[in-house]
Amino acid sequence: MSKRDELITKYASDLKEKCGVTADMDLLKKVTIGCGPSIYNADASTVSGSDASELATVKNNFLIKKLGLSDGPKLDEAIASVMETYGKSNRSKYRAVVYYLLTKHFGKESVY
Repeated sequence: MSKRDELITKYASDLKEKCGVTADMDLLKKVTIGCGPSIYNADASTVSGSDASELATVKNNFLIKKLGLSDGPKLDEAIASVMETYGKSNRSKYRAVVYYLLTKHFGKESVY
């Protein structure tokens, strides 16, 4: 099993255990591949739910640039909702899982 496949399995487990979501494995794999090499970097592979600049990066680079959404309060609400679903007390929120949940939230699976 490749390192990426191991990570995808870990992300699917996180979705099930921490978010109560059964992953669409095909979409999760595409989202993970879309994250590029950041998934292999300990710092870049996670999202800090309490860091405003980190959340702004998710909003600008993922929601606006990647998913093609227009800026507005709905984006911030969606990010807050995903952080709540993932669990505020959960320190390591994997970027691929956050992006997967946001993709599902906005129904943007077609981007992948």
